[in-house]
Amino acid sequence: MKKVTATNLPLHSVLLERVGQYDFMDCYCVASLLSPRQAAEIIANFPLWARFLVNIRNVLTKPFGLSSDGPEAEDKVGFFPVEFSNDQELIAGFNDKHLDFRITVMSYQGQIYLATWVHPHNLAGKLYLNTILPFHKLIAINALARVKVKS
Repeated sequence: MKKVTATNLPLHSVLLERVGQYDFMDCYCVASLLSPRQAAEIIANFPLWARFLVNIRNVLTKPFGLSSDGPEAEDKVGFFPVEFSNDQELIAGFNDKHLDFRITVMSYQGQIYLATWVHPHNLAGKLYLNTILPFHKLIAINALARVKVKS
């Protein structure tokens, strides 16, 4: 039985076009035959403990004017607007005052990849990113473990 593994995003990912020298990017994968859309719906359906952490984040960042539910969009997974979608990859996310971020969910060779790209705009963005990274990692690994169970 395969587990969630830290890895590199396949080189043909559309998301890689965005990555700059000082940007953050991580990627995890798990064996699954789900489509990117099916996997993204599971990933964005946060468990109660993760929703609790997001609510804390929203309360703490409200005074700074950061987005709590993303911009309006016709197509969303969770609160992430979908920017790009095809049979192999779905990219969602948005730009905020302090940083730009996107997640990609990619299906490739029997694996689902979940990668997160972040481009901080300023010191506030860098501080925010460093503060949430431990929680981000837990949420990402848990999300792919839930994808694995559903496949």
